[in-house]
Amino acid sequence: MLLFDKPLELSSNDALQKIRRLFQAEKAGHTGTLDPLATGLLPVCFGEATKFSNALLDADKSYTALLRLGQTTATGDAEGEIIAEHPVRFTRAELALVLARFRGEIEQLPPMYSALKHQGKPLYEYIREGITIERQTRTIMIHDLQLNYLSGCEMEISVHCSKGTYIRTLAEDIGAALGCGAHLIALRRTKIAHFNLSHGYSLLQLAQMTAAERDDCVLPLVSLMPAMPRLALDDIQVMRMAQGQRLGLATGLPDGKLALYGPDGFVGTGLQTGRRIAPVRLVSGVAKLAADRLARPDGVLNPDNETAPGPLLAA
Repeated sequence: MLLFDKPLELSSNDALQKIRRLFQAEKAGHTGTLDPLATGLLPVCFGEATKFSNALLDADKSYTALLRLGQTTATGDAEGEIIAEHPVRFTRAELALVLARFRGEIEQLPPMYSALKHQGKPLYEYIREGITIERQTRTIMIHDLQLNYLSGCEMEISVHCSKGTYIRTLAEDIGAALGCGAHLIALRRTKIAHFNLSHGYSLLQLAQMTAAERDDCVLPLVSLMPAMPRLALDDIQVMRMAQGQRLGLATGLPDGKLALYGPDGFVGTGLQTGRRIAPVRLVSGVAKLAADRLARPDGVLNPDNETAPGPLLAA
């Protein structure tokens, strides 16, 4: 996985294709779309890592956002036409009270100009046809919201939030609460889960590197799940998990997602419920590696390994 610093005016998909060609990767995917007017951290997964990218899609994220106060636009950002203007009149004390209202668990209405789907179709396609879809508010978590600076009609904030948070909508809601309106004019994603933009690479930096130097920028697949409890499996258990079977083991680990490791290293993720360990997603080819190591030249399993360490539960 590569921590990529997406530049301005480049869509997430265009950025992905540039990175894929630069690394000559057959398979690649990004984790979490950034609008063309947004910059910052866009993790790009290669090969097998694309199977495990959901670990980042569901993660908390951090942003630095620049707001233009006194103006609202049709889209909530600088791409839309200005639809209203109001004088900017509030004190620092009033601003502090408003920001405090948006910390913690809040309700947010997803914008029409978004990729959120209704009946399989993105909302932005409906609004382009002049159709407004009724949306339901969603509960999100703003873990932290801080004022970086306020200068005239511009205000910069830092936001640490849960997945599904629309910063454009947050900007609009803050402006409405201040009584002057606001829209987003710049956005930079600085963190996803445990990954920080300070460890990211720009397109220019990568283009100036040799192939070997670029390869050194790629993180191992296991970096996607550092907080996950680890469970060691032997070859027979790996083979059974690859066949979709569940294992019955007393692991001593809490219920939930587990990072599974075989003799060759990371093999995938599993879900533990009591003594039941079910496969969730496995790396391709792990069953063959396990079988090759277990098999004798005549194809018979090594007698020392024919019995699994724990009982097997029906899948």
